[in-house]
Amino acid sequence: MIVRNFVLSTVLAASSCLAFQAHTPLNVRSSSASRVHSGSSSLVMRDYPKPNVEDTDNYRFANEMSRSFKTTLKITDPAQKKKVAIIGGGLSGLACAKYLSDAGHEPIVYEARDVLGGKVSAWQDADGDWIETGLHIFFGAYPNVMNVFDELGIHDRLQWKIHQMIFAMQELPGEFTTFDFIPGIPAPFNFGLAILMNQKMLTFPEKLQTAPPLIPMLIEGQSFIDAQDELSVTQFMRKYGMPERINEEVFIAMAKALDFIDPDKLSMTVVLTAMNRFLNESNGLQMAFLDGNQPDRLCKPMADHVEKNGGKIITNAPVKEIVTNDDGTINHLLLRSGEKIVADEYVSAMPVDIVKRMLPKKWQTMPYFRQLDELEGIPVINLHMWFDRKLKAVDHLCFSRSPLLSVYADMSVTCKEYADPDKSMLEL
Repeated sequence: MIVRNFVLSTVLAASSCLAFQAHTPLNVRSSSASRVHSGSSSLVMRDYPKPNVEDTDNYRFANEMSRSFKTTLKITDPAQKKKVAIIGGGLSGLACAKYLSDAGHEPIVYEARDVLGGKVSAWQDADGDWIETGLHIFFGAYPNVMNVFDELGIHDRLQWKIHQMIFAMQELPGEFTTFDFIPGIPAPFNFGLAILMNQKMLTFPEKLQTAPPLIPMLIEGQSFIDAQDELSVTQFMRKYGMPERINEEVFIAMAKALDFIDPDKLSMTVVLTAMNRFLNESNGLQMAFLDGNQPDRLCKPMADHVEKNGGKIITNAPVKEIVTNDDGTINHLLLRSGEKIVADEYVSAMPVDIVKRMLPKKWQTMPYFRQLDELEGIPVINLHMWFDRKLKAVDHLCFSRSPLLSVYADMSVTCKEYADPDKSMLEL
């Protein structure tokens, strides 16, 4: 049995790139009885010029793929035009629709909720404050996302921060330590120098113990990385004699930030893939914040682009069932409203836990879809905390090294739309 007209969308690859995402927003305001007071901060928001993210092989490949939808993949005959139903209006669904519309097809996005963005969606509460579904930053090493920003003409909506990684010192509350990337020094030497210059997190002998396992990654590349998929982060560390303290100092934060799970459950391939990208791109670890809420500043330009090119974006349109023919191909989508959606092609841009629930019975025994049995969604909370005065803040993303909440930022000093000279808003 072959399913010919159904695709699991990974067009943008943003769900894996946009680390620090969460699924369930938890809105907590400090009451008058529990307000947190701190010394005032004289910190002024400062943005840095956009780094050169285009001069990498990964970016050039992504750019070539993007351009192909307007050139080699562009339809030349109206008879080639396809009507494509896309289930899910997150970044993957919107990106899929964007590129299909660039190629001359007619994509129609069906989003179950009344807001676009999926894991980057956000809502305004009764006070007008934006409640985001997770703390989101953009690394220079995100070639697909950087291409989208370029093609939509919205690069100016990214607020680039100083090229640093900032870690909270657990044993010294209120103190931070940094990995500083010196301008002009190419990768991977800038990464190595940043580690060597930091004197607070790892001792010199611990740094020397950490290096040898990473050398095969640099030499052999992805083949070595893929071969580690059967090892968890913890198992990899022990196999190569890495110091246990690096788990507490670095890998817990990385595992939580990348996939929201502990190092003993996360494949080392995930961590090495990210590290390999960062180690090989001089500006790969430089970070940017979006200058405002994601629905207006990112999702709307994508939706506008799709609709301008003849596609459609439909919200409040949850799919109830994927109805199949006897041969396993799709007959139509049945919405909860009772409406039947018939298209030439169908694309799933849904989270894995929803895809598993939506699979038609005819597909559930197929080897391709049985692979989904090994995947599961991970519940994560996102916390917003409003304070009645200004905290001593950092204009950047901070790694907490907490086993519960891996990263946080004071959005009142990192994001233009949320800027407030008198009060702070932490997002964790």
